[in-house]
Amino acid sequence: MIDHFRHKVHVLFSKEGLDHERLEGKVAVVLDVLFATSTIISAFAKGAIEVIPTLDEAGANAEARKHPPDTFVLAGELYAVTLPGFAPPTPLALNEYPLSGRSLIYSTTNGTVALKQSSPADHVYAGALVNGKAIVQRLLDAHAGKNVLIVCSGSMGSPNLEGMYGAGYLVDLLVNAMGTDGDTFSDASLAARAVFRAEPAEQALLRSRVGRIMIERGLQHEVQFASQLGVLDVVPELKDGRLTA
Repeated sequence: MIDHFRHKVHVLFSKEGLDHERLEGKVAVVLDVLFATSTIISAFAKGAIEVIPTLDEAGANAEARKHPPDTFVLAGELYAVTLPGFAPPTPLALNEYPLSGRSLIYSTTNGTVALKQSSPADHVYAGALVNGKAIVQRLLDAHAGKNVLIVCSGSMGSPNLEGMYGAGYLVDLLVNAMGTDGDTFSDASLAARAVFRAEPAEQALLRSRVGRIMIERGLQHEVQFASQLGVLDVVPELKDGRLTA
């Protein structure tokens, strides 16, 4: 096991890095900017009462069977393809479904898996560009002095540009609030910040691998939505396998 927390803020560039981290006693912020955590945050803004992340299609269907009809929306994807019989997994498309007052049961290739795997941490939040300011304010207000681990879900074991960019945005906000004295920020967190400061959000996300796929599918507007900085005052927290906000 590796413990990076002589630093107060550290970034993992993919969820596979969780295998080497001690999570107990730490605060984890999980990012899947394109699109799982952006979609989760947007769903709460549209009135969802909870989001239940699952590991896969079978887990999502099993969870759905526990809920009465018309009390939930089932959404998800595998390898960027919407699962059969599921609502689409992207923020704006999912907003067309009746989320208000309902549970969202959600399965994605990377983001929901990263959330589940981060659950041993003392606190687990879903973060993205769209709620970055609200997440950082929660960290400053409720978890001052705690060790913070920003977990990028990555793509199939590899880092991705949107994850590094999103982590860098959170680090940039934290640096502006806390300063850079001592060993507050790990090298990985400072590297992520450099990625964020290199170019505007929309430009970075549109040239990412997933961004290019979305352009090919005529879904550039979904990427543009996820590129907005700090526009939603929503802080989803994972407790007992469910996210509430």
